[in-house]
Amino acid sequence: QVQLVESGGGLVQAGGSLRLSCVASGRIFSGYYMGWFRQAPGKEREFVSYISWSGGSTYYADSVKERFTISRDKAKNTVYLQMNSLKPEDTAVYYCAASQRIAVIATRPDHWGQGTQVTVSS
Repeated sequence: QVQLVESGGGLVQAGGSLRLSCVASGRIFSGYYMGWFRQAPGKEREFVSYISWSGGSTYYADSVKERFTISRDKAKNTVYLQMNSLKPEDTAVYYCAASQRIAVIATRPDHWGQGTQVTVSS
């Protein structure tokens, strides 16, 4: 079983930065993909980014490219999402996710964290 715990959310002004962390426990190994999703009020949950645990290859939604950076620290079993140049439309609950299947990591991952709130004021 995989457990994911996010932290690092908060309130920030537009143009500011935040770094989210996701600590993974359980059976995380090289075959996994780790991702971030977000859900704004009244909207569906949407994909943000993912990273392969082994090789570190990454992928981003167009809405966050060149502003957000995903990374992982294998020694700490932690995935990060560095968010720069934040906009009010980035306001959402951000969820960490994991899957062994690249086919679903950006759509229907197998494991979810509980989420952390990010609020960007204008």
